Amino acid sequence: MGHGDVTPTADPVLPGPGASDYERYLRTDELLALQKPSDGRVHRDELLFTTVHQSSELWLKFAVSELERATELIGSDELTEACRMLRRVVQSLRFITDQLDMLDQMDPWDYNFVRSALGHGSGFDSPGFRALARATPPIGAAFDGALARTGVPLIELYRDRQHHASLHELAELLTDFDERVRLWRFRHYSVVARAIGEESVGIQGVAVQQLTKLIARRQLPKLWEVRARLVALFEDEHRGDAPAPTKAA
Repeated sequence: MGHGDVTPTADPVLPGPGASDYERYLRTDELLALQKPSDGRVHRDELLFTTVHQSSELWLKFAVSELERATELIGSDELTEACRMLRRVVQSLRFITDQLDMLDQMDPWDYNFVRSALGHGSGFDSPGFRALARATPPIGAAFDGALARTGVPLIELYRDRQHHASLHELAELLTDFDERVRLWRFRHYSVVARAIGEESVGIQGVAVQQLTKLIARRQLPKLWEVRARLVALFEDEHRGDAPAPTKAA
């Protein structure tokens, strides 16, 4: 018997439509009806485009939920659990970045058919994108508060990480998060540039090249600035430690 021949062996007990409790719990009838039917698409690649973006919104919704929970946990100094939440956030951002590879499977000419159906739709209007942007400053403030409560300057946190292991792990996970946001934005830019070119103007009148300004923007700049300070401090403390250059024979 093939996998497709398997039928439910128990009657569903959950309320709602669907032939099984799996379908009722996940509301698959509603979920799978959210995409245009084949006869309503301007191009068959609309299904690909919609699948990538709708699933991204789900992962972003989850990521924001975990980011907000991590913020609460940092505020109550539950750093181990906060780190667990942040690892989920980072993994979610990895998922939505990796699945953008699917959009590279669209031919530039075909992409224009799909683009014609978007109205004024733009990634800037993504609810997940905006929610993530709103949730980021609070977690940065929560981290600053945790540092203040321990009395450890950020630069000392990195110089003496063994004595502040949980806080150091949190700092690095926040750096992972910020880096993942940047990688996601760069990948989105590269998809758009590949589809319509770098000299084109987007649906809302924003030049494709303007997206590079978003890529360069750090969400948690202190975690990047401290690295340059560490370099300068290391060089200052170890000046003269390097062996003198030897003369060539």
